[in-house]
Amino acid sequence: MNQIYSRIQHKTLTIICSVLCVLAFGTKETFAFQEQSQVDNYNQYKGKIVDATSKKPLVFATLSVEGTNISTITNTEGSFLLKIPQSITDGTIVVSFLGYKSKNIKLSELKPNKNKISLSVSVTELSEVNINAPKDASALVKETLARKGDNYFDDPTLMTAFYRETIKKRRKNVSLSEAVVNIYKSPYSSLRKDAVELYRARKSTDYSRLDTVALKLQGGPFNALYVDIMKYPEYIFDNNSIDDYKFRFSRSTRINDRLIYVIKFEQHESIMAPLYKGELFIDVDNKTLTSAIYTLNITDKVAAAKLFVRRKPARVDVWPTEVAYRVDYREKSGKWYYGYSNVLLKFKVDWEDKLFNSVYSMMAEMAVTDWEKNVTGKLPKNRERLKKSIILSDEAIGFSDPDFWGEYNIIEPEKSIESAIKKIQRQLRKAKSKGGTSAP
Repeated sequence: MNQIYSRIQHKTLTIICSVLCVLAFGTKETFAFQEQSQVDNYNQYKGKIVDATSKKPLVFATLSVEGTNISTITNTEGSFLLKIPQSITDGTIVVSFLGYKSKNIKLSELKPNKNKISLSVSVTELSEVNINAPKDASALVKETLARKGDNYFDDPTLMTAFYRETIKKRRKNVSLSEAVVNIYKSPYSSLRKDAVELYRARKSTDYSRLDTVALKLQGGPFNALYVDIMKYPEYIFDNNSIDDYKFRFSRSTRINDRLIYVIKFEQHESIMAPLYKGELFIDVDNKTLTSAIYTLNITDKVAAAKLFVRRKPARVDVWPTEVAYRVDYREKSGKWYYGYSNVLLKFKVDWEDKLFNSVYSMMAEMAVTDWEKNVTGKLPKNRERLKKSIILSDEAIGFSDPDFWGEYNIIEPEKSIESAIKKIQRQLRKAKSKGGTSAP
């Protein structure tokens, strides 16, 4: 059991007592390492990506500019915001989503707003007579993990990524923290850990909805970064634990005209420790993991709580009810790289002296929006690197600058989050007008 704890201890949730008070958000931008310039030298395009049949929004669909490293992701409402330098006038936008046929759209066909893009499902049944089809799902997974040095980036890479944390109490937004970070990605064949540097961060928190508990996610961007299975297999499929799982072929699909086998996995019934279950999407021809979606198997809430709850008041019981992960990879010039990941935590907070418990959810997500080879291999100094113990909501400084993100591609905020931010800002302005605390 202790081995299991240590493997996923990086995803920790800290719960501490907090005194209800009026909070002031400072406006000093302490984490801007350089000033933005030429923020108007780009065009932006907004819209929505939906299922062609059901018209339902496609969550976490990818939009990328062909031939460049520019990309973004749709939010949980299927909406996107894509910023493209004005120097690119005749590009092609590649729109893709897991299990759907990709679509190429000329940049000239996009409008600044209200673009609606439909994608169609692409499903292919596994052929029983295909002599080239792998017969052993477990062996395919092991071979895929073993070939990461051949199929994934083999050069040091500098990535720009957008990171977001959200906290909800039931369905109401409580806190939002966002950051632009630099990821110094080491080659996939290397054992060296990736380094992360904070460029800018911002937050908005409605503490009146947190009762007397302040919930904080420890680890910041590392929560999402370590979901990169191909770089960090030790957090799920290390040499000691991979045989604790059983693997089986589920179905096949096509992604970007590639035949992808979907492999389901779950822990053996004889394994009592909380492990994972989910699906791996593997390009069989190249032995490449393109995506993974999985959850923690919560059968013992006390054991699961030990994995995530670092600190809590004595009279409170806290336990996770759902822990889910997703990672997507992208391909360029025959090599694959980490593109997007998210972590969803749902849990209950039960006070001894309260009749009803509280239900909270937290999501951490990160999308790579640009990258280039780190030709010099230079890394940030230790004092400039984010620590794995970071609590981003303590480091961020508020939503004071409307042009805060400049030309960076970010994940479009959900309408509910935008509404929450505006409401909080109004409350702070009211407090300031009444002679209270300062507001951004």
